[in-house]
Amino acid sequence: MHNADRTPVRHARPRPKRTGGFTLIEVMVTVAIVAILAAIAYPSYRDYVMRGRLVDATTGLATLRANMERYFQDNRTYKSTGAFTSPCLATPAPTLGYFQLSCTSGQPTDTTYKLQAVGSGPVTGFTFYVDQTNTRSTDVSGVSGWSSCANDWVTRAGGC
Repeated sequence: MHNADRTPVRHARPRPKRTGGFTLIEVMVTVAIVAILAAIAYPSYRDYVMRGRLVDATTGLATLRANMERYFQDNRTYKSTGAFTSPCLATPAPTLGYFQLSCTSGQPTDTTYKLQAVGSGPVTGFTFYVDQTNTRSTDVSGVSGWSSCANDWVTRAGGC
């Protein structure tokens, strides 16, 4: 078909319908956003989970310390006497979560003791201590972002 001035008439081609997918750019932007959020969120989540596991050590030591004081009131010594075993020398050693509770090396004396909670599994490297005067300390080794504390229990990364 031609019009009066002899130029061919072009019929507009129908545009193809856009399919219901995403462009590569849209997908790449989404992946970049998710990667940035994951890089920020994952370390925070990991520290949150670790703090939740450390509560087992502090709770266990506080309970064992209370048992030691009760034992002292009944026996006037922290050492095992006769048929009575000191709570920190019980076998098998009490565990709470990933922590094993016990006396530190050696047995308690008549008037002193030092308790420890030694971590295993995901809390390997954490050791919490408390003694008869409620002096607390924490040794941390090999755990990135966490440090030891000579005068308190560590309950969060980078702090005492």
